[in-house]
Amino acid sequence: MAKFQYQARTLAGKPQTGYIDAKDENEAKIKLRAKQLIPVSLKVAIINQSSKNDFGALATFFEPKIKSKDLQIFTRQFATLINSGIPIVDALKILSDSSSDKLIKEAVLQIKASIETGRRLSDSMMNFPRVFDALYCNMIKAGEEAGILDTILLRLSTYAEKSEKVKNQVKGAMIMPIVIVVAASLIITAIIAFIIPKFQELYKSSGKELPGLTQLLVNASEGLRNHWLMLLVATFAAVYGFLAYINSVEGKKQMDKFLINAPIIGDVVQKSSVARLSRTLSTLLSSGVSMLDAIEISARTSGNHVIETSLQACKEAVSVGKPFHMQLSRQKAIPPMVSQMVAIGEQTGSLDSMLSKIADFYEDEVENSIRAMTSLIEPLIMVVLGSVIAFILVAMYLPVFSMGDTIG
Repeated sequence: MAKFQYQARTLAGKPQTGYIDAKDENEAKIKLRAKQLIPVSLKVAIINQSSKNDFGALATFFEPKIKSKDLQIFTRQFATLINSGIPIVDALKILSDSSSDKLIKEAVLQIKASIETGRRLSDSMMNFPRVFDALYCNMIKAGEEAGILDTILLRLSTYAEKSEKVKNQVKGAMIMPIVIVVAASLIITAIIAFIIPKFQELYKSSGKELPGLTQLLVNASEGLRNHWLMLLVATFAAVYGFLAYINSVEGKKQMDKFLINAPIIGDVVQKSSVARLSRTLSTLLSSGVSMLDAIEISARTSGNHVIETSLQACKEAVSVGKPFHMQLSRQKAIPPMVSQMVAIGEQTGSLDSMLSKIADFYEDEVENSIRAMTSLIEPLIMVVLGSVIAFILVAMYLPVFSMGDTIG
């Protein structure tokens, strides 16, 4: 990103100067017009080093993100306005005034200014990948070319609703286990830091050597109390490093491989990814996007590197004339049922509707898998936490039992 120093005039003719961030001069002019300023001159002032270069891919994790619900509402409202015969520029003006999301509001204003300079809607949206991803922009492009923009927007809204439902199911299933683990960890830490020292005074008064388990617990308590700041810094550093790694390209690949092959949660990850790619492919193909472009976009928006690699392999085969289902059946990450139903869809000429049925099936399967996963994870957590607490209790009371035997 570059920082441009500008000289401009307001609509009333009043001169105005200042700075604006933009990728290039054209984008700077579009942003100025969105602010109802007429650019007179522009010159590069400062080249900003992106925060991504300073902090790696971790910066992406903390960037403001568009809420799926807000984008879904925007898309449905946009479809309604276009269907009512309102011109795109006027529709965008109405939406920017009514939107409560700052990212959408700013993007829509700049898209409106870009369209007023003669650019297409899809091309203008591509300048805002944080708001409108590749799937969104390509479907808008297909809608513009086919003259069915309102229909495409409605399909996008429906797609967003179904995708959000699957994501919420996965997130909802993980909330309770995470809360239990965090709460139990805090309680165990408090016991080690504050309760064990009280018992330690009692142990010293006995004058006897402590059992091994008890000594281990006492050492842990002393280490926690004497080096708590170092441990806190180390914990934050470990979390920071982990987030930085999983947000890097290589880290995300390894994390995706681990998740899709992990016991218990791997089944949910696989089915949710398959449901998403099937829904995306169905939506794109029914909107008139070519097969190769649909596979490419679905791969990039699948949400898992393993699934993305599988689809990219299929794209190469389709590009040389091979049937889609044939290459799909060779991918270990794709369930056999998917390739079988795709084969039927290709033979009957109804691939988009068949993919929609696959998506419906796996969305239901995700819900069932989440229930099964939750029923397994919660007892497993209870067993692990119970074992830790049992270890602490045994270690705490072993010397007490020993003293009782001595007195006896």
